[in-house]
Amino acid sequence: MKTLNALSAALLLAASMTAQAQPEYDQYARGSYLATLGDCTACHTTDAKQPYAGGVKINTPFGVLAGANITPDRETGIGDWSYDDFRRAMTEGIGHNGKRLYGAMPFTAYTKMSERDLQDLWAWIQTLQPIHHEVETNQLPFPFNIRTSLIAWNWLNFDKGTFTPDPKKSAEWNRGAYLVQGLGHCGTCHTSKNFLGGDEGDRFLSGSEVEGWYAPNLGADNHTGLGKWTQEDIVSYLRTGVNRYAIASGPMADAVRHSTQHWRDEDLRAVATFLKEGKTHDESVPQPLAASDDRMKLGAQIYEAKCSACHSPGGRGEKNIFPQLASNPLINQPNATSLIRVVSAGSRGVDTDARPTAPAMPAFAGVLDDEQIAAVLTYVRNSWGNAAAPVSASDVKDVKEELK
Repeated sequence: MKTLNALSAALLLAASMTAQAQPEYDQYARGSYLATLGDCTACHTTDAKQPYAGGVKINTPFGVLAGANITPDRETGIGDWSYDDFRRAMTEGIGHNGKRLYGAMPFTAYTKMSERDLQDLWAWIQTLQPIHHEVETNQLPFPFNIRTSLIAWNWLNFDKGTFTPDPKKSAEWNRGAYLVQGLGHCGTCHTSKNFLGGDEGDRFLSGSEVEGWYAPNLGADNHTGLGKWTQEDIVSYLRTGVNRYAIASGPMADAVRHSTQHWRDEDLRAVATFLKEGKTHDESVPQPLAASDDRMKLGAQIYEAKCSACHSPGGRGEKNIFPQLASNPLINQPNATSLIRVVSAGSRGVDTDARPTAPAMPAFAGVLDDEQIAAVLTYVRNSWGNAAAPVSASDVKDVKEELK
């Protein structure tokens, strides 16, 4: 009997300890998921063997910045930070000892995070392996390397404040808004910038050029935005990197690989709900170039010889392998940088758990000159329901120079 009583007492004690530890475990699990939602890997991991030790170079119009070491190393990371230091960095752009952060660290979006999410993320960071890795985060030339200038930058470009739900909208819509506007920081890449590199608030998600790629319009516009995309299209793209219109490549491929493919289904659906109810930015549709235009004639010949085998003569593509080009909002973007880059240098789509075999686009810079690449892109951008500004040979040359 004594043995049974002792066993019962031991089991009760173990159950009690487990119950007490569970909330803490849940906090760490939530924090880990929040780091995935925020795609912390993108800027803070250069080597998978040294996660979150920083060093990722971020090319801005003003020079190069590098992602910081955010492991708990006391000398080179944030091991001597307090929670208040962390909270202020995330919500105000001011780190340890008052060090001001550049907007490449998207505190302008993270300021919308809830207190609980900040606490959970901080708790998870404390569980990371401390890694001694010195990073020179500020590699900007003078005068942009002077951090005190950020006082004026913040005054002009930063509005502090947590996310406020819209009571007129559903819980799902508000969750999507929280993720897009805040933790997911989608606007950091997809919102057009002013001359100081700050977001143009009235152009949220209207599209912007980032690190040699064009992050497209995510508004509800039919011609250049997500108006034609269904919620299923959006979820598929974020989960697998593929839908009928697009295959994720460039910076978005990394975002899908490290972040969105791991999101919970309810979060993906929430984002799709929010984006589908977004505002339009520019519904004016230009007239397509006439088929008799010399650029269109040359482009049609090149397309038939080099592109039609995969994308079909009518631009229909092949589902989940080669995107359709016909009536494709991504083709109609006002900036053709990404298209020029993909045709010139080629591209490989993102490999995900759901689709481990990634389709690829060959490079054509070796077989087509600048004028020919411009012509075929002009043809694609003005055929099968598309209409967009023609691409010039100088546009192609400029992108090629950047690629070098």
